[in-house]
Formats: sequence, C-alpha cells, structure tokens
Amino acid sequence: MRRLNLKKGEIIQRPGDLNSKVYHVVRGLLRSYTIDAKGKEHIFMFGPEGWVVADNSPVEVPVDLFIDALEDTIVHVVEKDLAKETPNVAPLMRRISVLQKRVILLMSASAIERYEHFEQTYPDILQRVPQKMIASYLGMTPEALSKVKRNRLRKK
Repeated sequence: MRRLNLKKGEIIQRPGDLNSKVYHVVRGLLRSYTIDAKGKEHIFMFGPEGWVVADNSPVEVPVDLFIDALEDTIVHVVEKDLAKETPNVAPLMRRISVLQKRVILLMSASAIERYEHFEQTYPDILQRVPQKMIASYLGMTPEALSKVKRNRLRKK
C-alpha cells in the first residue's frame, strides 16, 4: 500500500487504463464518473473520507471510469487483489451496498426520493460538491434538482 497526495482536479484514472487500483480515501473527496458520446458527464459515485473508490473491471480489462479528486485528497493506493482487500471488507461492502441501492433508486424512485437518499448516504459532502455534480449523480438536470429542493422546503 502506498500513500498518494492528490491536488484538487487531479485525474488518477482514465477510461482505457489497465491495472486499475483501489483507492482508500484518508482525507478529501474523490469521484468516479464517465462521459458519454455527447460529452455529458455522469457521476457514478463519490468517495469521501473512509470510503473506497475503484473501477469494478478485472485487472486485465480496460477500465470504464474516470476517477479524480474534488478536493486536495490523501489516498492509500493498493493493487486490485481481493486477497489484499480482506482487511478492508467493511468499506468494500458499504460501497457495494450504496451502489446497489443507487441502481434500484435510479430505476424506481422519484426525484425527491433520490435526493433524500443522497442526503442520507453523503451527509458530509452536501456543501462540498457543486449542485451540478449532485444533479449528475442523481440523473437529473441542475434545474430539476433546484425544483426538487424548493418543493421539499415548501413541504417542511
């Protein structure tokens, strides 16, 4: 395991890279995302302190996701090897659980339910991430996110 200090905006993985790594976030904030053929960014997940960020592609297969630092970030980098990850089962299980719930929400939940789940999943990063990134993560436009937040405030 090696320690890596990242500057805000630094990209540590690009689609097509081989031998992707597993990044354990010590301090700061990572995100993984893709950019479609039309140039639109789709955020797959955020990785605040204590989280694990990685592409799920096997080591010998090119990765699909960009991973970059949204803030100055410190990560521990390990080679992708499940045997090495055994001591880190809890962060990996949390990552899998969050991703499974996210897929289900994107398939079935209303916009407000998706936003509320985001708030519960990432309570510490709401003020650290631009609204356009939150909207991208939730699969909606920034305008739709503003409307969801406005409607939610009216109901409270």
